[in-house]
Amino acid sequence: MLSGSRGIASFTIDTSLAPSDVDPHTSLASTQRVARNTRETRNPAKSRWKSWEFRAYLLVFLIVVPYMVWVPVQLSQETNPNYPRFSSHLKRGWIAGRMRDDSDFQYRSFRDYFPLLLGLALGHTGLSKSVAMLFDRPTELTRSASPNTHPSRRIFLGLFTGLFILALHGSNAVKLLLLLAFNFVLARTCAGKVYAPILIWTINIGALFLVHWNEGFAWSVWTPALGFLDNYTGLLPRWQINFNISMLRLVSFAMDLHWARLRPVRLYEPSPPASKRSSTPLKRDQYSWSAYLLYILYPPLFVAGPIMTFNDFTRQVAQRDCQPHLTLRDRAAYAVRFVACLFTMELILHFVYVNAIKDSKAWNGATPMQLSMIGFWNLIIVWLKLLIPWRFFRMWALLDGVEAPENMVRCMANNYSTLGFWRSWHRSYNLWIVRYIYVPLGGSSNVVLATLLVFTFVALWHDLSLKLLTWGWLVTLFIIPELAASKVLPAKKFGERSWYRHVCAVGGVLNILLMMSANLVGFAIGLDGVQYLLNQLVGSWNGLKFMLGACTALFCAVHVMFEYREEELRHGISRKC
Repeated sequence: MLSGSRGIASFTIDTSLAPSDVDPHTSLASTQRVARNTRETRNPAKSRWKSWEFRAYLLVFLIVVPYMVWVPVQLSQETNPNYPRFSSHLKRGWIAGRMRDDSDFQYRSFRDYFPLLLGLALGHTGLSKSVAMLFDRPTELTRSASPNTHPSRRIFLGLFTGLFILALHGSNAVKLLLLLAFNFVLARTCAGKVYAPILIWTINIGALFLVHWNEGFAWSVWTPALGFLDNYTGLLPRWQINFNISMLRLVSFAMDLHWARLRPVRLYEPSPPASKRSSTPLKRDQYSWSAYLLYILYPPLFVAGPIMTFNDFTRQVAQRDCQPHLTLRDRAAYAVRFVACLFTMELILHFVYVNAIKDSKAWNGATPMQLSMIGFWNLIIVWLKLLIPWRFFRMWALLDGVEAPENMVRCMANNYSTLGFWRSWHRSYNLWIVRYIYVPLGGSSNVVLATLLVFTFVALWHDLSLKLLTWGWLVTLFIIPELAASKVLPAKKFGERSWYRHVCAVGGVLNILLMMSANLVGFAIGLDGVQYLLNQLVGSWNGLKFMLGACTALFCAVHVMFEYREEELRHGISRKC
């Protein structure tokens, strides 16, 4: 009912990216077939949807969820005494004569550039497919000589990528290429040596810090004679913003090459399955300058990802048998999901002005319920403003025959586990972190220290600010209770007890409150705003009564989340989040 290829979830997420034994890079069609045939190690429990318990939860949902929508909509009306304080953040919209919240810079930038991006994506895809059809059709000669390569397509991608980066960054493209060249020489020189990982990480983190600290190194700072170049910096003059994503690819190339050199040379090795494409080294001659540049600068994924490893990307671009087998229905279904998410965001921005309220701090006199909904809907907007660009750029890559990992495989409001939340949120980034940071630091055998270092890196990588550093440490602190509970009350030992599910639901409520607090600090209202919110929620009798009611509603919601995942298991889907 709720999941599977035709369930409700299929309208917003790719339900085929599910089985635990299937790599997230596997093709949409093949993954879905495997998902249906996979036998789970844990048999799902008997469905509870029609039980009296879940009928009670449904009643709570029918009352609470509409109320959670009604409250912020009322706050967004002109009758709100604080309306004049945030009305300057609104612009005339296109839905039902409503104004539109235009206060979020990131989403506003994507929205303004969307027609250009859509035209660019369609043009690039059309040209790429035309080149492949005209010049890369396999013949008997090419099959025997080089059965897996796409030479003409790679030449086209190289030319298009060069023009794309020049249009995007203008004269700043030279600075980016200098950094890429330095990292390439570094990787080729030290890969395979014992000190390589330390050197690679130190130099790349140092480069990231210097680029941001010096605001991208303006040409006039180098020498006044080059100052005129600062007038030709392309569509995205602040090239250092995109360097965050590029830095991850620099590390991926260097570390993949390092591990490839540590592995004995094999004369022949068949193409690995999708689940092994990232971890299986390429032939050493494939770690070339041209493959490196194409990987770092690949247009569909350059601006915002999703993030792929060098090994996986190069295989998909260079080898026919490693490309996803996407049907027209796969592409159409993904496009429908993208449009559904885009329209949802537009509806929210036209009827719920919580981001404008947050930016202007126009919450004087708000009740505890209203304050909590300002925070909650701000997190929903953060989720959507990240999900929409990621879905668009991934869709562009899919149309070009490259399948990147899917980010955000669950709705922000469908998470009760701190660990599961981070697995599903920026999923491609999480996979990158696991491969290049978490596992090398010891992984589960050194979980607290590894997690602390991971989230410190994640916070500083996003932005060199105290707010995000605080967020990273809060997340690490908030993960500890879940880890401790899983040790004290393991599911293998107590999972069959009647009380176990309800105790887990109480823990889920605590996790949700902690996760919302951490993310409000890092990505919404900041530490001062969260302190004000907490004072209002727990500093008065009305606030405490609201918290009791909110925790009761969350308790019901967590039980529904549990059952939703059981329903997924009944359809052969296991996301581990």
